[in-house]
Amino acid sequence: MKIVVNRCYGGFSLSRKAVLLARKITGNPKWGGAILKGDIYNSGKICDGDYGFVEVERSDKILVEVVEKLGEKANGRCADLEIVEIPDGVNFEIEQYDGKEWVSERHRRW
Repeated sequence: MKIVVNRCYGGFSLSRKAVLLARKITGNPKWGGAILKGDIYNSGKICDGDYGFVEVERSDKILVEVVEKLGEKANGRCADLEIVEIPDGVNFEIEQYDGKEWVSERHRRW
């Protein structure tokens, strides 16, 4: 299984180019909940910021495809995205410190 993580401090984010490519591949103008400058959202309001948010599973096939195709051009502000491969069926979680992420196998915690 392939998973996209952020390898630098700052946090996960995608570039505008990455979001537009994902929208093109899926045909969904609201892919991942991403809001880009100029998008219409929430009762007809227009986003005037540079970037909104992305709510997508890190193992999402479209996300992985976009990062594979664009490489560094998929990186959003303060991001260094990398694809990590783990065995299928592993119960994983993404952990982070100040935005720098890694994948861990999920274990019980008390």
